Amino acid sequence: MKGQGPCGTAVSAAQSSKAPQIRTRQKDRTSVEPRPNGLAGRLSHVVIASLMLWSVAAFAADPKYKKPDAATPQTWQSPVPWQTANPMDSLPKNAWWKIFGDSELDQYEERAMANNQSLRAATARLAEARAFARVTSSGLFPELDAGVSGQRQRLSGNRPTNGATITPAAVTQNVFSIPFTLSYEVDLFGRVRRSLDAANASLQASAADFENVRLLVSSELAADYFQLGLELVEKRHAGGAVSGLDVAQQQTVLDAAYAQLALLQQQRAQFQHALAALQGLAAPEFIAPVRALNTQPPAVPVALPSELLQRRPDVATAERQVAAANAQIGVAKAAFYPSIFLNGGTGFQSADIVKLLNGPSAVWSLGLSALEPVIAGGRNRARFEGIKATYDEDLANYRETVLMAFQQVEDAIAGLNALSVASESQLRAVSDADRSLNLANARYTGGLVTYLDVITAQEQVLTNERLATQIQGQRLVTAVLLIKALGGGWDSSSIAAVAVKPNLKQAIQQ
Repeated sequence: MKGQGPCGTAVSAAQSSKAPQIRTRQKDRTSVEPRPNGLAGRLSHVVIASLMLWSVAAFAADPKYKKPDAATPQTWQSPVPWQTANPMDSLPKNAWWKIFGDSELDQYEERAMANNQSLRAATARLAEARAFARVTSSGLFPELDAGVSGQRQRLSGNRPTNGATITPAAVTQNVFSIPFTLSYEVDLFGRVRRSLDAANASLQASAADFENVRLLVSSELAADYFQLGLELVEKRHAGGAVSGLDVAQQQTVLDAAYAQLALLQQQRAQFQHALAALQGLAAPEFIAPVRALNTQPPAVPVALPSELLQRRPDVATAERQVAAANAQIGVAKAAFYPSIFLNGGTGFQSADIVKLLNGPSAVWSLGLSALEPVIAGGRNRARFEGIKATYDEDLANYRETVLMAFQQVEDAIAGLNALSVASESQLRAVSDADRSLNLANARYTGGLVTYLDVITAQEQVLTNERLATQIQGQRLVTAVLLIKALGGGWDSSSIAAVAVKPNLKQAIQQ
């Protein structure tokens, strides 16, 4: 609420020859003359009032923000699959997927970073938060408004005059004015400053949320890419391992293999469609080439638990939301204290447009006003209590996010450890199955066994190779999940500089 100067509303009809003349008694004129030292007296009152307001402001100190604490373990429960990262070790910043060394994956990720629609929506939300912070910061500067008006009016001959004689009684006249009004809220109790703190904290939360969306999109794309699956059955069929035999048992194996292939192709199609959407492409426009899954899980640098809170964008988002709620407590607290406004106005006003810009047509006003809430039906109290409840909610959400972060890292580390052991065992099983198949073929050729033994050995090879491939894919997906749980090489220092800082240039902008 900003007051307006009276320049645009007062009527200076006395400057026109047709304007009414008001005659007053001499004692009326002398009664309004300022007393000696009147200006000095008024200034002393202003100084005293200012000192009183500053003393009251000392009791309206805003709550100082302290980053909330959260229980942080010293080490990971599961043994780190490779080694704990040194402080200088990190994932490739903004392109963590390059750690896999897969050029096709790099191509898909870069396309997703440029075209993904969820990421574009997050970009727009970040721009919206920045604009809102700029709007909030404008409250630190005076507001200057200008206008122009012209009207023709008739004054009543029976208008109140407080006993003065009016000549003529009724008058029709023109009124032209060019008013300039200046208003400024004195932020004595920190309402505007704390509002800006809250807006900047929300802006930083949006910046961290943008990074979180970026991490979610890139990790989902990598996981889908590694789950495309291999058409192992089809490749073995093309190589003659499970086809071309005329025995009924072999045909049974072949039909079962084709059924499994159809299911794998359905899963592959779904992952391919998901990859298209993540890259901002329509599903019919994208085809992923079929190739062997030769990528090995990379050695992901795993930091200590104490460093995790600096690396996760979702944790940073939750913490900045706590900071914003803390600042809003200060805004709600300031509502219990007076709002102080400086109001001023100047401009030109005349009954004759030709004389509008003459010196005598100049008008001005200057004032100070304060609005103190007295009775508001408990609105301010309820708002203050509501903001405190919001702070408590955001604090709980922050600590819950931290707990989930630790859980996800532990899950990924434990998963990689288990899958690594399973992969080694399964590769030995594949090797054993291959030896069994070679022996079965040799014994069948020598007439020692029936072809049913060869079929059984072929089934064992196919089953074990498929399982080995699935475990390899799971290891790659779990490595992606670990990188995601570690924040994808991001750290919270990147949002520290994301804030709107008022400057003198902004003071003269519209």
